[in-house]
Amino acid sequence: VQLQASGGGLVQPGGSLRLSCAASGNIFSINVMGWYRQAPGKQRELVARITSGGTANYAGFVKGRFTISRDNAKNTMDLQMNSLKPEDTAVYYCSAISWSMENYWGQGTLVTVSS
Repeated sequence: VQLQASGGGLVQPGGSLRLSCAASGNIFSINVMGWYRQAPGKQRELVARITSGGTANYAGFVKGRFTISRDNAKNTMDLQMNSLKPEDTAVYYCSAISWSMENYWGQGTLVTVSS
């Protein structure tokens, strides 16, 4: 499975960004897809994840600001991020977990929230 993340960039506080992740390869093996992030000097943390059936889970710090979605027909996953804060600044990684519990990672896309 190969994952390609896109959509990062520079945005002002309170602004919005939409991240996208495109999956290729053995896509039928994918169960859960998700977004993680890693800020400088911090550990990678879960942002949100979504199952193949569409059940979504979010980290507490999301607090209704982010929405994860998935299009199984197009093999894509998006993360709509609204009301962005400076503390959301991080490299965001797309991930996928197969039914056999193998974990795959995309290359990461940088999100910078700054005025």
